[in-house]
Amino acid sequence: MTVNDLLRGRTAGYRRVLSRRDFRLLWLGSSVSLVGDGMTFVALTWLVLSQPDGVRRLELLAVCYTLPVFAGGLLSGPVLDRFDKRYVLAADSVIRGAAMASIPVMSALGEVPAALPFVVAAVYGLFKMVPLAGFPAAIPDLVPEEDLDVANALESLGFSLAGVVGPALGGLLIAGFGGEAVLAFDAVSFALFAAAALAVRRPLTPGAHDGAAAPGARDGAAAPGARDGAARPSGLRTLRDRALVATTLAFMAFNVAMGMLLVAGPWLAATRLPGGPQTLGLLLAALATGELAGAALAGTGAGRRRPVRAIAVVQLVAATGFLGLLAAPHLLGVAAGYLVIGMFSAPMTIWAQSLRMARIPAPLRGRGFALLRTLMQATPPLGAAIVTPLLAAGTLAPPVLIMTLVAGVPALVLLAMTGRGRARSRPDDHPGVRREEI
Repeated sequence: MTVNDLLRGRTAGYRRVLSRRDFRLLWLGSSVSLVGDGMTFVALTWLVLSQPDGVRRLELLAVCYTLPVFAGGLLSGPVLDRFDKRYVLAADSVIRGAAMASIPVMSALGEVPAALPFVVAAVYGLFKMVPLAGFPAAIPDLVPEEDLDVANALESLGFSLAGVVGPALGGLLIAGFGGEAVLAFDAVSFALFAAAALAVRRPLTPGAHDGAAAPGARDGAAAPGARDGAARPSGLRTLRDRALVATTLAFMAFNVAMGMLLVAGPWLAATRLPGGPQTLGLLLAALATGELAGAALAGTGAGRRRPVRAIAVVQLVAATGFLGLLAAPHLLGVAAGYLVIGMFSAPMTIWAQSLRMARIPAPLRGRGFALLRTLMQATPPLGAAIVTPLLAAGTLAPPVLIMTLVAGVPALVLLAMTGRGRARSRPDDHPGVRREEI
């Protein structure tokens, strides 16, 4: 087999999934909206930093971005399982787009109230779980089961591409046009996502495809999640699945470290590194570039055989990337750390998402994804609260060490658990590669 044959084999799945109109529309709409989101984070951060005592206010901004995710996640799951996901995604985009537009509108009318960036961040966080749970919950209705890894990789690639373009472009546009113009662009991107969701032809209502073949599936093959028949556990029974619980706890710990990075990155750009907002944009772009590379490789199915163990390994490597922050004031070293974090955290998301799709029944995917992702997304405020006093005191090494340990130790625990599980069971006890037990 030649190198060209290998490359064609690896890209065939991506071409096949993107040939599906409805998935392509939803993915493109989501990706455009994410570009706006990447620009918005830089814009809001810089608006807050420009306020008196801006460094300390970054903690409040990070909390507003992340803490409402918990309440929003608990509400969004039942809504996604009850109503057509196309309309739920469109309604979310309209609401958050209006929130983003409020800042440029107030600026045009005279002056932006000091509290408004925090209100906008809170609205963003409250509805953030709608697309984070809604898009992956819709994927099994849009692609056949054998293409789930590829579709999940494309979702992660959309995040990563947007993360490369959004922050870097946002930093440049802030310098030339101001943060208000960046927020106006995000409002437009939300409108485009709403239009894309409404243009999807296939109904995305739970139960609409039960008993029918998934798109592109073999004749007679049931839709993913419909094969369990009468086994319809409640949403909370998701927490009884040891593999889902263990990986979710490891993700929660990693996201505590990422919450610390939400504050540490702007602090470094403002106090230790040259370049100001452009430097912050470049650091976030380095993170997203790593995610892009990691997602592209993860989509080839490298983690299929033992996904829980594979997740633990890449999380452990990603944890070492936090040590790159110690390279400050050398931008290249810090950016390399961001790159490593992104490159090895992306496969975590992709492989865990495929694991959840295989283990959560179709009628519960909205609630299952909302519950698990809410638990993971609700932890960054803890990291922000821990690291802010340390950074405000001017210290760097202690918070970096804390980030590394918080992200890495749970991965070591997960590795140990998978090792014990393998020792207790024979290989033929669990023939399904996605049913790994720990």
